[in-house]
Amino acid sequence: MAKNNKRETIENAKKVADKTYNVSDYQSNQELDQGMAVTHEQASDTYTEGTVDGKIDQVEEQSKLKSHDGEDIPRKGF
Repeated sequence: MAKNNKRETIENAKKVADKTYNVSDYQSNQELDQGMAVTHEQASDTYTEGTVDGKIDQVEEQSKLKSHDGEDIPRKGF
């Protein structure tokens, strides 16, 4: 690998490593920002639901849990 290409690769890796989620990432045109927004949403959804079965919990008013027997999350391609 040429010295300049290696230096550019290292600099790009540092940009990714230094990146943290920001709300404005959802409106950004930058690939890195968009990726951070998607990753943040996926992690947030997983944390909120807390299950891997792909079901949305049924809740009552004021978000009180009614049942874990919720509806399946649709699984369709993007």
